[in-house]
Amino acid sequence: MTATFDKTSPAVAGGPPVGDSPLDMAGLSWILFGHAAFQYLNAASELDLFELVRDNPGLTRAEIGAKLQLAERATDVLLLGVTSTGMLTVDSGRYHVAAVLEQLIDTDDWQRFKDTVAFEQYVVYEGQLDFTESLRTNSNVGLRRVRGTGRDLYHRLSENPHMESVFYRYMRSWSELANQHLVEKLDLSATTRLLDCGGGDAVNAIALAEANPHLSVTVFEIPPTGPITEKKISEAGHADRISVITGDMFSDPFPQGFDTVMFAHQLVIWTLEENTTLLRKAYEALPEGGRVVIFNSMSNDEGDGPVVAALDSVYFAALPAEGGMIYSWAQHEKCLSEAGFRDFQRIPFPGWTPHGVIIATK
Repeated sequence: MTATFDKTSPAVAGGPPVGDSPLDMAGLSWILFGHAAFQYLNAASELDLFELVRDNPGLTRAEIGAKLQLAERATDVLLLGVTSTGMLTVDSGRYHVAAVLEQLIDTDDWQRFKDTVAFEQYVVYEGQLDFTESLRTNSNVGLRRVRGTGRDLYHRLSENPHMESVFYRYMRSWSELANQHLVEKLDLSATTRLLDCGGGDAVNAIALAEANPHLSVTVFEIPPTGPITEKKISEAGHADRISVITGDMFSDPFPQGFDTVMFAHQLVIWTLEENTTLLRKAYEALPEGGRVVIFNSMSNDEGDGPVVAALDSVYFAALPAEGGMIYSWAQHEKCLSEAGFRDFQRIPFPGWTPHGVIIATK
């Protein structure tokens, strides 16, 4: 899914800079009011506006307001926002969904996209208020806005049921956006037992097990998440090949007997020093010739993008744990080298999310 903004189009005049275009005042205004642009996206998502107009092209302003049960002023505000940002187009008073959204609605990724919108709204947004202070202190100050006493976001989710539900729905969807490429590009033909460290609700474990019938997977997760993981495995019908071990990756020893250890969406959470510690523990647990797999979003070695990696880093800097960001390929490889691994292989994934895999060998 790639959104293209035409600056000459009246619907999106003054859109954000595209590609190598220099930043101008119109583009700067998009950054200045970016929080408001997102609120239009979230409101339209929660109100199912895009589905409504997709299924009923050419609706008028009054018809949209009536179907959404919004007052006239509220309808005016919503439609002003979604048309000026290009998410809807209007011609002779009749509304249509932008092509990129219409194409997305027709795919399985539509609900995944909406789950990501909900995550940004209900998990990320409030904590970002402390981004500047998080930079000043080099810590996740935004965590103070999440009720609970756990040392990080993940240990507080069970005390916040709605946030927990949104979080795991998003993590499953975010993983599914990329793990189709993980399944295609990660060769596990020589792997028999894989340890999925911090595997959440087993979304990646299930995908890999289904694609590799010879493979058994164990998810290593914190105790509060264990029941969620076991439920998803049972629902998928893979309890015979996917198991769960609960514990703390940092304080408990890694389980033994695995020829591959995978960190999926884990090494964006912690500091580089903590990542090296985890990778060293994986190294010690693996046999000679064993492999470690890092699967998450990656930034460029030059530190200049991609944009989604930069925007996603605000969350990791301000909220979940003491350190983290979307690190570059080279930063991950430095940690791998310090942990003792060798023979690095980079596998970038296609698509609008900046996902990829690094494989290294003991």
